[in-house]
Amino acid sequence: TEDILNSILPPREWTEDGTLWVQYVSSTPATRLDVINLQESLDRKLQQRQARETGICPVREELYAQCFDEVIRQVTINCAERGLLLLRVRDEIRMTIAAYQTLYESSIAFGMRKALMAEHKKAEMQNKVKLLESEKEDLERQVGELQERCKLIKEREAERRKADAAKHEEEVTKYKKINE
Repeated sequence: TEDILNSILPPREWTEDGTLWVQYVSSTPATRLDVINLQESLDRKLQQRQARETGICPVREELYAQCFDEVIRQVTINCAERGLLLLRVRDEIRMTIAAYQTLYESSIAFGMRKALMAEHKKAEMQNKVKLLESEKEDLERQVGELQERCKLIKEREAERRKADAAKHEEEVTKYKKINE
């Protein structure tokens, strides 16, 4: 059981004042009181470290991971196979969470790229709108000029026709007099 415990939760090693210290995981079976103390300790640490109750919170994630490791330790002491199964569950959950975090980060990056592209397109469209409005104003000015020219041409033609009609009437009158 101790070998399994040490493989699941490896001993902690550190050096202090030139002395190498190794701390092994306790192989003492947990009592009902230990479980209650673990729960109270978890709740107290969550409050002390101001872990968020919802959403992504690294503090809460760390504290629950420590608590789950302790539960795995307690279960492994009583039944090694159950402890190994819990270890597999813990590792699978960690991989799943890591996959979700990667997916979340890539979706954030995708969203940022799309937002930047939209801003770029918006700026392009605004420039295009300004250009088209300028073209429209220019074309409206040309339409006004051409309508004015048409009006002048119609007036000139009407005067010319009137003059031609008067001249024709004069000639007709003149010929009528000659023929009489």
